[in-house]
Amino acid sequence: MAVDDNQLVQPFLKWAGGKRQLIGEIRTHAPKRFNTYYEPFLGGGAVLFDLQPKKAIVNDINNELVNTYEVIRNHIGLLIEDLKKHKNERAYFYTLRKLDRQPEYQALSPVARASRMIYLNKTCYNGLFRVNGQGQFNVPYGDYKNPNFLDESTLQAVHHFLVSNQIEILNTDFAQAVATAQKGDFVYIDPPYDPVSHTASFTGYSLDGFGQKEQIRLKEIVDDLTRRGCYVLLSNSATNFIKDLYSGYRIVIVEAKRAINSNVSRRGKVDEVLVKNYGEDE
Repeated sequence: MAVDDNQLVQPFLKWAGGKRQLIGEIRTHAPKRFNTYYEPFLGGGAVLFDLQPKKAIVNDINNELVNTYEVIRNHIGLLIEDLKKHKNERAYFYTLRKLDRQPEYQALSPVARASRMIYLNKTCYNGLFRVNGQGQFNVPYGDYKNPNFLDESTLQAVHHFLVSNQIEILNTDFAQAVATAQKGDFVYIDPPYDPVSHTASFTGYSLDGFGQKEQIRLKEIVDDLTRRGCYVLLSNSATNFIKDLYSGYRIVIVEAKRAINSNVSRRGKVDEVLVKNYGEDE
């Protein structure tokens, strides 16, 4: 199921909804054996990098994020050299940030776009990736003393993992991403969470909102995967809507620490759910 457990293979970006803090719970509840691993909402990749499967199909709707994964896999040397050019300076940060507001952004190479994304993620406030309605990155400068935007050991480890195993990276709708999943495959689903309040929603990492209609469409995909004989594990917030939606499945309540929120008072421990369609002995 897994390759050598390389501890250096870990997320290279800070991502809203990242699962590093829940890795222990997810590892405990993951099936003991499976064939191909699927993850239709890849994000920062914490679960993928923890399980380190030999064969996986992963996906994210964010094309800049997918481009970054592809560059790490295909052009790691060029990416590292480009990252060395960056400076932790306010004026430099804003010059790089505003590139996606200018026509020449479309002419940037995939390597330059990936380098920019990593740099902005590591130097912006609170490590957010957030875009406005026009798809433009809009998080302010973080003013950190020594941000690590050139974590060469992690990038090399991720590169080695991606090239040493059968890892297919998609940039499509979540339903299409799991279309080929078959009996015995494991699908881990970490969608944008159902908001615990009307002001709690954070969907700024893609241009498409993820409301209750999408949550219901996702649940229908879970039903279909279950009929196909796939192992499905899903994360979400422990709202009444989500608990009612998945009432026919096993629901485990877990405690998570919310680390990304512009309002400091809203960071802290919250209940989340892990939804499973299989038993503890599988």
